[in-house]
Amino acid sequence: MKSESMAGGNIYRLWGVLLLAILASGCASLITPNYTATRADLRSGNYTLDPDHAYLLFRVQHLGLSTVVGRFDAVDASLDFDPARLGALQLDGVVDMASVNLNNPTLEARLKAGDWFDVANHPEARFTTTNVEVVDDERLTVTGDFTLLGLSLPLELDVRFVGGADNLLTGRYTVGFSATGELSRSAYGIDGLGALIGDTIGIEIHAEFQRETDT
Repeated sequence: MKSESMAGGNIYRLWGVLLLAILASGCASLITPNYTATRADLRSGNYTLDPDHAYLLFRVQHLGLSTVVGRFDAVDASLDFDPARLGALQLDGVVDMASVNLNNPTLEARLKAGDWFDVANHPEARFTTTNVEVVDDERLTVTGDFTLLGLSLPLELDVRFVGGADNLLTGRYTVGFSATGELSRSAYGIDGLGALIGDTIGIEIHAEFQRETDT
């Protein structure tokens, strides 16, 4: 009797695993029923950032021994995109500087202070596109003015479109991209602890944009 009960339990567990697999497969098809990584097949239009799938990371060397990695938790952006007119692409972003996250409240408070981000007087940083160049079938070089502490300087981003698809869970067509870049903190007057902390700030972006309207 005990062996029969165990066998029955195993059968139920097997059916449970199969059911979960079927459900997971169904969810995947809902999210990406027409996924494409071909840039020319992506839909043109005005897009807004999906804040639940947006990650702005930064990296800086510490003592030449390690890399400090942080992120900004509150960002917003818009994307005007037409695969047939890539030179007209417009990417504009805003960063809430008070949302800096290093998993270290003491260090975060230091960065928000007047001699670093000066969040009280400069709560936002902004990126506005000024030029776009096609590198290859996957990558673009997007140059823009990056405004920090009231100073605007050129910032170059290496942008790669990951793909696009109808997301039936949200009812909106969505495109994803990643981007990397570098800036000099001292160029913006943030030059404290220069002997301890590197001057070059690495930037890494991963984001999904949702199309505003269908045409």
